[in-house]
Amino acid sequence: MDWQNVAAQLFPGGHTITEADNFLSGSAQVDGKPVAVIGTTDHTPIGIEIALAQAQAILKTVCEHPGRPILILVDTQGQRLRHRDEMLGINSYMAHLGKCVDLARRKGHTVIGLVYDQALSGGFITSGLIASACYALPEATIRVMGLPAMARITKVPEERLTELAKDNPVFAPGPENYLRMGGLHGIWDGDLAGELIRALADAKAGDERMALGLARGGRLMAHPVAQAVRVGSDVRPA
Repeated sequence: MDWQNVAAQLFPGGHTITEADNFLSGSAQVDGKPVAVIGTTDHTPIGIEIALAQAQAILKTVCEHPGRPILILVDTQGQRLRHRDEMLGINSYMAHLGKCVDLARRKGHTVIGLVYDQALSGGFITSGLIASACYALPEATIRVMGLPAMARITKVPEERLTELAKDNPVFAPGPENYLRMGGLHGIWDGDLAGELIRALADAKAGDERMALGLARGGRLMAHPVAQAVRVGSDVRPA
């Protein structure tokens, strides 16, 4: 789905979102209150330029509009795999972007991520996945790595990974599997404007992902292990 269509459904009262080299930025009114909007489009990879642009937009919101909610529209094929970006330290740029999102959350900004088309690897981790809450449209494509590429890296046959993906959401792509793991808080289908209003109202200050993954049966050990680390006890699987 193209970003203009998504924006029209999210903000029926209009918006000021503009696109420049696949980077989205602007603002809109949600339930009578202003919301800052940033994002990407056209499956663009996150290189140093877009990472800095997103970080700048977030920091500008934190400085000029304290407490204003931020919506991140996600459509990316992940971080850009170019020699230039690697030599310039793309990992540090991505980390900086993630830190800016974390800073906004710590400063009281509700940050909502919405995967409206595609979300892969590091481009997703440092945007929608690190938000206060992340959602997706039903037709969205979400994965860390394609199974053929995963097979090459892990040396596990693709047929075996395909079989594992039937029962284990960690191996499987798609919004439903990320919902089971707690990476997504929900899948929006229908009234996008109403869903966004509810998401902003329901957002929690803490991170619920591990608890959601445990409750939904898609990520069983993350929450118990984290709790054990906090209290210094052993983890005993059920």
